[in-house]
Amino acid sequence: MRVRVGVVACVGVEVAAEGKHPFLMPDILHQFRINASSARVFEAFCSSGGLNNWWTLKSAGEPKLNQLYTLYFGPEYDWRAEVTHLVPGKEITWKMKQAMDDWMGTEVGIRLTEDKDGTIADFFHKGWREPSDHFRISNFCWGYLLKGLKDYVERGTVIPFEKRN
Repeated sequence: MRVRVGVVACVGVEVAAEGKHPFLMPDILHQFRINASSARVFEAFCSSGGLNNWWTLKSAGEPKLNQLYTLYFGPEYDWRAEVTHLVPGKEITWKMKQAMDDWMGTEVGIRLTEDKDGTIADFFHKGWREPSDHFRISNFCWGYLLKGLKDYVERGTVIPFEKRN
């Protein structure tokens, strides 16, 4: 069963332990339009230079299958993510390999669809173990950061890293 709740989709999962009830496993989903080509959006989402202008302080990696990205946000937040799915110029999925505990094993990615008016971006952060407080905070933060991606691609606006929180 798939239920849409705002920007969050939930999938019902049975719990094997006796006495427990089914619960919902959350995914963070955002869909938005960017007035630019899908190639430009993909570059901004996947390249080190692009990532550093809307998400990371420093990053390294290339959109190639099995490539390991470095996503650096500061000394306590030096993360790694592996490219597990790639359709060049259109789709990428990273699996978190080194991150905060509740991000471990989650997948972050985007699917881009270009039309005559620009590009539809379907962003996801899926595989959360539970709808924790950090899940809720991350959902809010992704909305804010993805607005930064849109502004960067459309206008060249870069919010300094220290002001992205």
